[in-house]
Amino acid sequence: MTKKIKLRSLLIGGFFTLLFVVLMVKVYWIQVVEASWLLEKAEKRWETDKVLAPVRGSILDRNDKVLAVEATAYTIALNPKVIDALHITEDVTQGLADILKESEAKRAELVNKIRERATKKNLDGTDFAANVEVRNEGWKIDKEKADQVRVLITDLQTKLKLGSRALVGISILEDKKRYYPGETLASHILGYTNKEGEAAQGMELKLNDTLKGVPGMLSYEKDGKGVELPDAKVNFKPAEDGNNVRLTIDKNIQFYLESALAKVNDKWHPKSLTAIAVDPKTMEILGMANTPTFNPNTYWNYDPQKDFRNGAISSRYEPGSTFKLVTLAGAVEEGVFNPTETYQSGAIKVSDRILHDHNLVGWGKITFLEGLKRSSNVAFVKLGIEKLTQTKLSKYIEKFGFEQKTNIDMPGEVSGLIDMNYPSEFATATYGQGKVVVTAIQQTAAYAAIANGGKLMWPHIVKDIVDPKTGKVVTAFEPQVIRQVVSPQTAATVSGYLEQVVSDQEVGTGKLAYMEDYRIAGKTGTANIVLPGEKTYSSDTWVISFIGYAPVEDPRILITLIADQPDLGGNYHLGGQVLAPAFKEIVGESLQYMGVPSSKKPKTVTKEANRLNVPNLMDVSSANAKGTAKDIGLSLEVFGKGEKVVDQFPKAGTQILSTQQIYVAMQPVEEMPLPNLVGRSLRDAVETCSFFKIDCQTSGEGYVSEQSAADDNRAVTLQLKPLGDKSATTGSTSNATPAGSPTPSPSPNAKTETQRATAKKP
Repeated sequence: MTKKIKLRSLLIGGFFTLLFVVLMVKVYWIQVVEASWLLEKAEKRWETDKVLAPVRGSILDRNDKVLAVEATAYTIALNPKVIDALHITEDVTQGLADILKESEAKRAELVNKIRERATKKNLDGTDFAANVEVRNEGWKIDKEKADQVRVLITDLQTKLKLGSRALVGISILEDKKRYYPGETLASHILGYTNKEGEAAQGMELKLNDTLKGVPGMLSYEKDGKGVELPDAKVNFKPAEDGNNVRLTIDKNIQFYLESALAKVNDKWHPKSLTAIAVDPKTMEILGMANTPTFNPNTYWNYDPQKDFRNGAISSRYEPGSTFKLVTLAGAVEEGVFNPTETYQSGAIKVSDRILHDHNLVGWGKITFLEGLKRSSNVAFVKLGIEKLTQTKLSKYIEKFGFEQKTNIDMPGEVSGLIDMNYPSEFATATYGQGKVVVTAIQQTAAYAAIANGGKLMWPHIVKDIVDPKTGKVVTAFEPQVIRQVVSPQTAATVSGYLEQVVSDQEVGTGKLAYMEDYRIAGKTGTANIVLPGEKTYSSDTWVISFIGYAPVEDPRILITLIADQPDLGGNYHLGGQVLAPAFKEIVGESLQYMGVPSSKKPKTVTKEANRLNVPNLMDVSSANAKGTAKDIGLSLEVFGKGEKVVDQFPKAGTQILSTQQIYVAMQPVEEMPLPNLVGRSLRDAVETCSFFKIDCQTSGEGYVSEQSAADDNRAVTLQLKPLGDKSATTGSTSNATPAGSPTPSPSPNAKTETQRATAKKP
């Protein structure tokens, strides 16, 4: 018995001794052999790394009006376990569907989607999932919808008799998203960023490296529960916010383009529409629009193949008669165009082909100038082939830039296709058909070369890159001359001929673009197209175009308009009615908005066109601001009460006309109501609304006669009437300036302005 006890004790003692030896070896191994590796691993576990996201730069128009900006967003997440425990699956489903639905037609589909997420289980099916996001409808929503969800949460807490902090299975997560305040405005220019924050199209993609910034990092040590340790090592690298991009486009002119296209689309139902507005002297893009269009805030609701296409730079087409500019300019430059020389219109034979005028029979024996005004194909075949020759025609096509891309600073540009080999192909090229395929931006640059005195300019849409903190320009992009295409004398002569295409109200094909107040130069185009799967031209399907500029004596704006397959009912004679009126509307509104005096006004009003730089009035008293503005000849209007200026419009350094107003605020504009605008010209009213960050809708023409604001005072509707109308300056206001506030006087330029512009979120 004693022997057994001793043996047992020996075994137990040996076991513990062996265990102790193993333990000591393990401790030695950990503390000595693997010490550095384990310490490094532990430190990594102790450290918490947070990526600090930079703010994506804003995209602005030429006047610093926001087109794309980083905004706070909210994402809805569900906790199915909590929802199931409280038995509120249907309450949550129906409540969220009412808030997040995009339309009644899609509500039923959304209900099923939310119900699926509200009851979702883990992959193994053993338990409910947690934090299930409601995508896409509940992902990165705006504050208005997030507030409605908060009300739903409160209602559920009340219904279940729970406290205000009790969970009901709905969470609202704060996030960031890209916001486009103009919605469809300039969407084909801007592109969009998707919900993951990745740039997808347009300038967002082209300038992504400039806009996105550089992420930062915050690193610190924590304990096992994730609490930061006292005196912990903290590494902090701040995020570098992206730079702002200022474009050359003008938000108001962009709006004029899109409004006019919408009217054309409603009346003529084309397959697509394209519009480009430029300053012909610099080839800065003032506006660019297309239909169909899309809203980048809800890009997932649109067809990428159809709605996202920017036809201004990524579509090719046979230009038709607008291409006659090249033949005409070349003939004038070479001295072979005699406007009074006559020829037989109707038809002409080139090799084995007979080419006809658009009416097939012509107009008998007419002059070449009348042939231009009537858009005679035969006239241009004779000019291009018999007088200019094939070799020189090809030279001018190349000089005007049609054999290569314009290299506009936008993504997705395609080149034209020029491929003439036979005499008949050169002949049809003289009037823009056959082996001549171009882009809208190429055509725009060519016409701008005639408008500006013969210089082919580089088209560009980025004006400069701006530091968002300092407001200083990091990189500026100046206009660039590519080459002199024709002499200034030739350009002026061609402009005069193009003006007659519009001004001749008997035979001019562009007569519907004629304006009493401004001299217009322009050219129409109607080109037959080859339909997909066909080998010959369609007899009743066309691409209609109009390109023109104004005023002829000092061109300030050039507009290109293209309609692909409008519904003309088989009557090509209606082609001139499709785009010329739209051109007239856009140019009229734009020139009025730009303060360009009428071509028919006496020269004594030249002071109206003086351009001055806006001074920096920030952080000065109202008296000093008024004195500074008066010294340089500008009018100043002061809003609010305070010791120093806190905001101004336009921004310092902006070039404006001497007739325009400067506005300064002595307190944040968000804290002030919109003043009484009755009696003001539309331009003054629109600028005031823009300064107060208030949406402006208008109807009528002339001066503000009535003003009514929305319930939240962040939108206003203005009724306008001509100055001669007695009610024009005696109308009423609703939700405008409070009692006791001064009523502004009419614009000092009221007698010289007749504003026809409209504005939406200028």
